[in-house]
Formats: sequence, C-alpha cells, structure tokens
Amino acid sequence: MKAYIINAPQLQSIQKRLGGFFSWLLCWAMWIYLLVPLVTLTSWVLGDKKMINEMRWFGGYKSLLELLQIYLISLLVMAGLWLIWIIYRSLLTRVVKKRPYPTVSNADLCEFFQVNQRELQNCQEAQLMTVFYDEQGHIVQLENNIINN
Repeated sequence: MKAYIINAPQLQSIQKRLGGFFSWLLCWAMWIYLLVPLVTLTSWVLGDKKMINEMRWFGGYKSLLELLQIYLISLLVMAGLWLIWIIYRSLLTRVVKKRPYPTVSNADLCEFFQVNQRELQNCQEAQLMTVFYDEQGHIVQLENNIINN
C-alpha cells in the first residue's frame, strides 16, 4: 500500500513543521508539569525519607491541601473558560451567516488536479474511488470501483 500524502512531511512547509514541533513540545511540558506533583505525592505516601523531609520542609499535608485547593480552582477556571469559548463559538455560528463557497466547475477541477474530464466524470459517478499519488503529492492514477449490493 502506498503511503498517504498526509504522512509525507516533506510536503509540509517549514512553518507547519516548526509549529507542530513546538505544539508537541508544549504539550509534553504541560504533562510533565502536571505529573511531577503526583510522583512527589506517591513517593511521600510510600515513605521515601527524602520526600518526607521535603514535605515537612514545605509545610506537610496542610500545604498539600492548599496546593490541591489552588489546583482545583485552576481547573475550574480553565473549564469555565473552555465552556465560555464553546458557547461563544456556537452563538457566533448561529448569528453570522456563513458565506457561500464560490462555485467551482468541472473544468476548474480538471485543471487544478491535472486530470481529464472523462476521469473526473467517472470518479463523480463511482461509489468507491482510490487515488494514487506520486512522491510530490500529484495524482498519478484514479481507480473507480462500483459496489454491488
């Protein structure tokens, strides 16, 4: 089976690759930031002497309760902001009418994808179609299949 075009990173621009890398890095940093207190708490509960001393140094379980309170408030604020964003976006899509997309003719499609009119017509009538690409992401072959029930 040929590789899908979406799995061809050489076809992405450098900005998209850098953006994806920094998003990946930010997400992993957030996960590590959220997991470090759980590792510390687990070590403390299991009786690690270094962690017990560290927990005493920072105020013991009382400071843990304060931190849990701060975490809970932070999570509630983030959930509230997320819900506000969802409500805002749903209201925005109801109020603002979507602009209709410009009509594209079959000739425009044939020119853009570099296929002939007959192949395009066959593909539009097919129930199942397979598209094969070359290494640069250009269409090489169209294969039409009709499903018989």
